[in-house]
Amino acid sequence: MSNPTTTRTQDLRFFLTAPHSCSYLENKEAITLFMDPEQPINQDVYSALSLMGFRRSGQHLYRPHCNNCKECLSVRIPVEDFTPNKTQRRLFKRNQYLTVNNLQASFVEEHYLLYERYIAARHQDGDMYPPSREQYASFLTHNNEFSRLIEFRNGAELVAVAAMDELSHGLSAIYTFYSPAPEHAPLSLGTHAVLWQIEQAKSLGLPYVYLGYWIERNRKMAYKTLFRPIEYLEGRSWQRLIDCS
Repeated sequence: MSNPTTTRTQDLRFFLTAPHSCSYLENKEAITLFMDPEQPINQDVYSALSLMGFRRSGQHLYRPHCNNCKECLSVRIPVEDFTPNKTQRRLFKRNQYLTVNNLQASFVEEHYLLYERYIAARHQDGDMYPPSREQYASFLTHNNEFSRLIEFRNGAELVAVAAMDELSHGLSAIYTFYSPAPEHAPLSLGTHAVLWQIEQAKSLGLPYVYLGYWIERNRKMAYKTLFRPIEYLEGRSWQRLIDCS
């Protein structure tokens, strides 16, 4: 008998975009493969496609499909084997006073205002600048059954939000935004959010945390390989990344 999830993914329709400017590497063109947006996303199909390197952005499941370029590597953390380094252990322990709220994804004005500050402070050179409520809502607040927004608060103050999807075999870290205020820099909130998701995956008995794509030449992605061990997708199989120097 065939696997029902496999059958469903085989029946899906996919499309390719026209070549467009790469968001990660200068002077490069990118092509994206994406699932038919008319097809509803459910957890089973999403989980199966994540094993093939797909990510979610809003209502789109996609992966790079570029000609003559294989620099985007889908990466994930095998949580049972993960060993935090000394800095990560110290950070996670120091931040235990932060309170965490695990919410179903939806638009919250307080979240958006933090996102707006974050993008304006840290990503003015990116394609999400200038931020808008419409762009934010379409990116992070679709109320899918598997989509969560994780709040991190210092008392009543919202300092970070991590958008996260619950897959059948792991958690997918979609995006994290946090306070750009100088007094919050020592909290390393982006790193803390990943460490929290690793612990959450362990508590749920899920084997992986997916971190999206890693490009060795893109310095903004360097943080991903600080979580060890980490695996990358090569062809149809996941391999341990041994040397990322």
